[in-house]
Amino acid sequence: MPHSKTKRDAGSPYQIQVVDRALALLEVLAHQGPDLTLVQISEMLKLHKSTAHRLLMVLERHRLIEKNSNTGKYRLGLKLFELGTKAIGQLDLRERTRPFLERAVRDTGETGHLCVYDDGEVVYLDKIEPSRSVRLTSSVGRRNPAYCTAVGKAIMAFLPEAQVEEAVHKHGLAQLTRKTITNMLDLRADLARVRKLGYAIDDEEHEEGVLCVGAAVWSVGEYPIAAISVSGPVFRLSHEKVPAVAESIMAIATTLSKELGMQTPSSRNGEYSRDSQVEVIGA
Repeated sequence: MPHSKTKRDAGSPYQIQVVDRALALLEVLAHQGPDLTLVQISEMLKLHKSTAHRLLMVLERHRLIEKNSNTGKYRLGLKLFELGTKAIGQLDLRERTRPFLERAVRDTGETGHLCVYDDGEVVYLDKIEPSRSVRLTSSVGRRNPAYCTAVGKAIMAFLPEAQVEEAVHKHGLAQLTRKTITNMLDLRADLARVRKLGYAIDDEEHEEGVLCVGAAVWSVGEYPIAAISVSGPVFRLSHEKVPAVAESIMAIATTLSKELGMQTPSSRNGEYSRDSQVEVIGA
């Protein structure tokens, strides 16, 4: 077990044993938890119970861990979530994503977008145009509904259903084109398809004549932090091209996610396998 001992790292000249032990304890709760007893923690860390207990008391005081008053078991605390959220926010996501977005545009010849999800809407953080004569009306800073965009559905598919329902209740499912999803049953089915295949499609659902393919971008947390997509006119980005485009976007999104700290590229909440067959829409 990688956390069974708090040995000194021979490669580091700076060692503070109590800090090393506290961090090792957090690692144990992260990987062996969520709920562990004092005895389990002390055994896993090879520490005396009194030493482990003192560490737990300090971490609990700082809200880095929590103790269940009924069971006496420990788990990670919300303070870690707060710190993690701030750490993600401090990343220059646009700067770190741009080389990957440029690759998506090069690979597909279509317009690339980077978006984040905000309470049922997507916000466009970056856009790269190809050297083509027909261009799209999207712009950085613009907001669009999430339920009818590829980037939005790529993220919504991996959010808790209650959060999706809340967003739909707040914003509704307005029909923007003849292909827009307008009921919760169809939206659930579409999001299930995204979880199965690993990519989302906006098949003229937000704007007539425009098709988009998007995939979620992950970091260290439980849910996606963004999504990337490519969009183009349907006469150019046709249904027949979707399989190849989807493979490219998924590969780029996975590589980017790993760089941002994602540890497992699949198997989240029934998420797609890279061996999944890419569907041809409109077939």
